[in-house]
Amino acid sequence: MNGFNNIQKGFLLLALCSLISCNNTNWNENFKEKNKNPFGTYILYNEAGELFKDQEVTYLKENIYDYLFHNVKDTTFGNYICIKPNAYKLDEDGFDYLLSFINKGDHAFLSLNYFSEHLSDTLQFTTTYLDEAIFSPEELKQLKGELYLENTSFKHQPFLYDRNIRRTYFDSYDENNTIVLGTIEIDGVKQPNFIKVYYGKGAIFLHSNPVVFTNYNMLNGNENYVENVLSYLPTEDILWDPQIKSSNYSNSNEEDQESIFKFFLQHPSLTWFLGVSFLGLTLFMLFNARRKQRAIPIIKPLQNSTIEFAQTISNLYLKEEDHKNLVDKKIAYFLEKIREKYLIDTNNLNTQFIENLALKSNNDIQGTRYLINTIIALNKKTECSKNELLILNKMIENFFKK
Repeated sequence: MNGFNNIQKGFLLLALCSLISCNNTNWNENFKEKNKNPFGTYILYNEAGELFKDQEVTYLKENIYDYLFHNVKDTTFGNYICIKPNAYKLDEDGFDYLLSFINKGDHAFLSLNYFSEHLSDTLQFTTTYLDEAIFSPEELKQLKGELYLENTSFKHQPFLYDRNIRRTYFDSYDENNTIVLGTIEIDGVKQPNFIKVYYGKGAIFLHSNPVVFTNYNMLNGNENYVENVLSYLPTEDILWDPQIKSSNYSNSNEEDQESIFKFFLQHPSLTWFLGVSFLGLTLFMLFNARRKQRAIPIIKPLQNSTIEFAQTISNLYLKEEDHKNLVDKKIAYFLEKIREKYLIDTNNLNTQFIENLALKSNNDIQGTRYLINTIIALNKKTECSKNELLILNKMIENFFKK
C-alpha cells in the first residue's frame, strides 16, 4: 500500500491550516467524505486511490444490501470499508447478507464509535464506552490518547493524539477466532481497540476510534497509523460505504427510526434534551392553538355516483398510471399462485415461510428472502413507482423460471 507523497501532504497541510484558521471552522464530528472541516473524511476519501493503488475503489450510491444483491450475488467483491460514528444503515438483514460473502472469503473493515447489538451478538464481542456521555467539541477536545499497533513490524510505536480520542475498547471477544491488532492506553493499561474476527474463509476488522481517519488527524503527524491499519486488508478491490441510503427492500427498514430514538435514550444528556424538546413543542402547540385556531371549514362528502366511480377507476389505470394498484394486484396474484402450486399458507410471511418456499420452489434462500422482503416493503408503501413495478415483475418472473 502506498501513502501520500510529499507534494500531496504539503498541499493538503496548507489547505487544512487555512481551514482551521478560519473563525467559522466547524469542530463537530461528521465523518462525511466530502466535508473539508477538521472532522470530515475528505482527505481519506480523495486519497483512497493512492492508498489502495492498483485496487479499484467503488463508492456506494445505494445500500450495501441492495448493491450486493443486484451486482455481486454468487461472486466475491473484495473489501468492504465503513468509517462512521455508527453504521445504522447497515441493518440486520444487510449485515447478515454481508456475512454470507465474508464467509466465502471477502473482508470487511468497520471503524465506528458505536457497534450495534446485532453486530456484537453475532460476532460475540462486547465493548466498553467510557466517554459515551461526551459530545460537545469543547469536552471532546480534552480527550487525548495513545494508540498502538501490536505487530512487531511497527515496533510498538505510540501514536499520540491530542483531542477527540474516546476511551472505547473491546473488553471481551471469542479468543478462538479473534486476534488483537491494536490497543489504546487507558489509565496506564493497554486495551484492545483494533481486532480481527475470522469468519469462515474471510474476516472482519473492527476499530473503535474512527476519528483517527478524519482530516485533522490525517494531517497531524499520524497519517502513518491510518496506512498501517488499512494495510491489514488484502490487496483486493474496495467497496467504500458512505452510509447514504437505507435499503429499499430490507425487512429491518421499519426499525431505522426506532434506532434513532434508542440512540438518544442510551445517553442521559440526549434523553433530557429529547424530553425538554417534546415538552416545549407541546406547550407551544397548546398555547398557539388557543390563540390562533382557525374556523374548521365544512367539507361536503363526495356523491356516490356509479358513473363518477367508473371514471375515477379509468383515470387510475389509463391516465394516472396507478402503479401501486398494479403492484398490489401483482402481489395478490403471486401469493395466490404460491398457495395453489406449493400449498403453502401465505398469511404470515416470516422466516419459516421463506425457507419452505425456497425449498419447494427450488430457489436459493437469499433470492427468496429478497423477493419476500421486497413484497413486504412494497405492501407498506402508499405509492409505487413504475421502476418498482418493473422490478417486482422481473423478480416474480425469475422466481417461477426455476
